[in-house]
Amino acid sequence: MRCVIARFPFDLTKSGVLDTMKGIKPELITGESVVIGRRHYPVMQVGQVVTRQDRRDFSAREVVRAMTRLGFTCHGAPAVAPPSILGPVGQASALLGSAPPR
Repeated sequence: MRCVIARFPFDLTKSGVLDTMKGIKPELITGESVVIGRRHYPVMQVGQVVTRQDRRDFSAREVVRAMTRLGFTCHGAPAVAPPSILGPVGQASALLGSAPPR
C-alpha cells in the first residue's frame, strides 16, 4: 500500500511492518498505540522504525492512518484521570475509607 508520511511516499505492507518490528522492544506507551503481532507499540516508535525518520518529522495521526489501512489495530491515548475536587484532607479520608470532613 502506498502512503505518505512526513511528505515522503512509502510502499508499506502488513508483512513488511511485521518483519521490521520483529525483535524491537516496545517503549513505554504514553499516547496512541498500535498492536503489531502480540505487542503494543507506541505509534511514534513504529513510525520511526518503519520510515527511518526522526519522530519530529511526522505526526502520530499519519502513522495511525497508515497502520489502520494496513489492518493493524490502533488505540487512542489512555484516559487521564479527572482532577480531584477533594483537598488533601479529603483525599486522605477517601483513601482511609471514611467520609470527607465538611
